[in-house]
Amino acid sequence: MKSTTNKPASIGSYKAEDVQFLLKDLSEISLEDTTENREMKVQSGVHYSESLPIEYQPPNAYVELFWSTLKEYKKKVALCIGIVAERIYQSKGDKTVLVSLARAGTPVGILIKRYIHMNCHVSVPHYSISIIRDRGIDENALNYILTQHPNAEIQFVDGWTGKGAISKELTKACHEYKKKYGVSLDDTLAVIADPGYCTTLFGTREDFLIPSACLNSTVSGLVSRTVLNDLYIGKDDFHGAKYYQELIPIDVSNQYIDLISKEFGTISVEAAEVTRNMVDERIETGFLGMEDVKRIQTEFGIRSPHFIKPGVGETTRVLLRRVPWKILMRDPSSPFVKHILMLAEEKGVEVVPYPNLKYLCCGLIKSVKESNV
Repeated sequence: MKSTTNKPASIGSYKAEDVQFLLKDLSEISLEDTTENREMKVQSGVHYSESLPIEYQPPNAYVELFWSTLKEYKKKVALCIGIVAERIYQSKGDKTVLVSLARAGTPVGILIKRYIHMNCHVSVPHYSISIIRDRGIDENALNYILTQHPNAEIQFVDGWTGKGAISKELTKACHEYKKKYGVSLDDTLAVIADPGYCTTLFGTREDFLIPSACLNSTVSGLVSRTVLNDLYIGKDDFHGAKYYQELIPIDVSNQYIDLISKEFGTISVEAAEVTRNMVDERIETGFLGMEDVKRIQTEFGIRSPHFIKPGVGETTRVLLRRVPWKILMRDPSSPFVKHILMLAEEKGVEVVPYPNLKYLCCGLIKSVKESNV
């Protein structure tokens, strides 16, 4: 295996004992573009990882909704974290090394690490690295982790699943890594919610609002999305990211972690019981959400499945950093879509009732190259 001279970056607002970022610091480089310009470039063939969207800063009413949602569902999130953490430690034990996929996976990885520390009295290492759709995982970062922890049982972590694109990218990346280095990695992705039936390691398969999906970097350690641009990332570098220090006054990343962590004592018995009951359960995947995606693509005449983002988390992302066309909504009365309805109204995006949906909602991206879709 090729060694790397890269070191963890001192970026982000999380504590070093919570996570080590294996990312190249690009904070001094101007990478942002307007949503419209960026969408035009992406739809013309420029890869989305070569630039960054301008960080959307929501109005006060939206931030207040984040806090009320967090207070209402913090125990539910904690239980899902507990179930996933129990299953990880049951499977991998003291050899566990958590590797969260930046950036949605990072707060989840921190919470899993804290749960294992509290309930199993073991401090497992936790790194955050980049994986990019159609470009793969950061092999330099994996090399670093395996050099530091030669007997590691790596557990990849993300926030939630949508269509399963990252699950498939991870499986492909692990296969290629084994071919290249002769090292087998477990490609099972641990997530809080798996509404797309894309993994066997989840806290729930309900499509519900994970509060950290509501905001951008201000609930993810002030770290940007990851960047892979040949102008700034050499072949031996980690993938890159920016640290938005100017947003420190409105950062809630550590408050979010602390609020969820405080619930662990109240849910640990239930989490352990649910995990015991799952031991003999046959858990299937099947990527069932793709049935919805294919039907929607045909019904609405959408040229690429990449323009269809199912699930609460992915729909939120469409509204926060893409050019949305329509939002399909199974149940507008659900408490998990209040923030989506608020964003859609603010941005003038049509919400279409769509009861025949496995997910609660689905975001459709506007084709900026065509007038109809």
